[in-house]
Amino acid sequence: MSRLFCLYGTLILFVTAGCKEAVPAIADTFSTQIRLNQIGYYPDAVKKAVVTAELENGKFSIIDSESGEPVFSGELSETLDWRMAGEQVRIANFSELTMAGSYHIYIKDVGYSFPFEIKENVLLPVFQGSIKALYFQRAGMALDEKHASQWNRASGHPDDSVLYHPSSGKQTGSLNSPKGWYDAGDYNKYVVNASFPLGQFFLLEEQYPNSVADGDLNIPESGNTISDYLDELKYEMDWVLTMQDDDGGMFHKLTTKSFEGMVMPNKATNQRYIVGKGTAASLDFAGAAAQAARVFMPYDSIYARKCLQAAKRAYNWSVSNPQVAFVNPEGISTGQYGDTNFDDEFFWARAQLYVTTSDTTYLRQLNKDQIDFAYSPGDGWTKFMRFMGIFTLLENKSLVPDELYNELSEGILNTADALTAKTKTNDYFQCVDDFQWGSNSDVLNTAMIIAQAYRLQNKPEYLTAVRQAADYVLGTNALGYSFVTGFGDNPPMFIHHRQSAADGVVDPVPGLLSGGPNDDKQDIAAGVIYPENATPMKSWVDHEDSYASNEICLNWNSPLTYILGFLEQESK
Repeated sequence: MSRLFCLYGTLILFVTAGCKEAVPAIADTFSTQIRLNQIGYYPDAVKKAVVTAELENGKFSIIDSESGEPVFSGELSETLDWRMAGEQVRIANFSELTMAGSYHIYIKDVGYSFPFEIKENVLLPVFQGSIKALYFQRAGMALDEKHASQWNRASGHPDDSVLYHPSSGKQTGSLNSPKGWYDAGDYNKYVVNASFPLGQFFLLEEQYPNSVADGDLNIPESGNTISDYLDELKYEMDWVLTMQDDDGGMFHKLTTKSFEGMVMPNKATNQRYIVGKGTAASLDFAGAAAQAARVFMPYDSIYARKCLQAAKRAYNWSVSNPQVAFVNPEGISTGQYGDTNFDDEFFWARAQLYVTTSDTTYLRQLNKDQIDFAYSPGDGWTKFMRFMGIFTLLENKSLVPDELYNELSEGILNTADALTAKTKTNDYFQCVDDFQWGSNSDVLNTAMIIAQAYRLQNKPEYLTAVRQAADYVLGTNALGYSFVTGFGDNPPMFIHHRQSAADGVVDPVPGLLSGGPNDDKQDIAAGVIYPENATPMKSWVDHEDSYASNEICLNWNSPLTYILGFLEQESK
């Protein structure tokens, strides 16, 4: 993969606007001063690149990658002062170019951009890659070469006899809790951050069923006549179902006492425990399991009913135990996923259970809930599930009373309008202006809100805003990186991810979204070095020690998959 500044090779001549201009032949190294979507653009999309170089010349050209010939030329914008990025930039707008092909941008004294394509289904490979990444996160099974290529590995963590930690409420015994996905760069499994991402994954399937066919992902279940997407989601759902206690409440997590070292799964052999039990895990599970019942009913009615019964039991436990917050007990230092306000979780669970069952008991309570439509940076696994409940209710208009439906619709449209307006003024055409832990997921979660507005009202500006969120994570950002491993010419190479660090393979596991710029830089205390005086949008480093900016996580990949799947379906 090329990641160096542009070098110049043999000169060629082309004619633009009647003038001969000397242009170097396309080399195999490219300028990071031209930031664009390194995968590409749909033909009818708004297409903008950001140029950070100081230039006297204001012209840019689009060069066909195969022929080396120009196909478009234009003028760069006036200079813009972008404070969050700490840059003065000019914009190359080539939206008028709609012809399918592979291209580079060329700017004199800067050089060539990374290559990109213009074509239909341009984001299909990275969409499918973002799902296949989940297979690489599987616990309890070996990844064979047929399905995992060079990232094949031995099995780790069968989790067939996991000891109960006293915080679970049980003093002795063990739980058989196999399967599931590793949560992030570590090897632990968390009910909160399994259930919330499953909800986002399930939403895509409900809105755009069969976006992924059987065999598309090359996973062990391929060929069973069921979508590979559903097969992969079931592997996680199977695990979460095992984490339900006899009384219906959900255990909080399955982890070691502290994080393992940067070793392969089969070398991470410390004792694992069933830790904690609480309202957040139980409600998040209830929401996801109620969705699972709808999603799997056409394929496996017995499994679907099992999910629904489990969802009801978890919800009922939460009603009886509405304020059981989880805090890491003494001696446990793995991810806490703690929360103290469960309003969002209750709303999500009630919405999903109502739509699945049509039981007006849930609806009556929904009508009493105060609904917050504002999005705040950092709204992830603690708060964004309220939006997931809203999205599901809007998808099922026939079940929702007019007054409630109109309130939800108006609220989402107003929020989407405000977010879309930000894309027109914010640096790099995205909605976020406060870069926290997992900021890339904030960019994508805001895009999910706008996507729902587009489903309500097909306004072109909504679709453009969602596309620009994808542009951002795929290269149109202040770092000039495509933040998805294995995709684009300048992706992260040193993510905080134990398998990628320990497997001896040069390239990291593909399809995983790096967390992104984090102005809080919590890992400085651990010795991580960021660029000097890094601005908020540049508070990121491609180093495996940077858990605060360069880790991966399930709830970051889930909105990535949703947005890419949405765009593939809505851009046809």
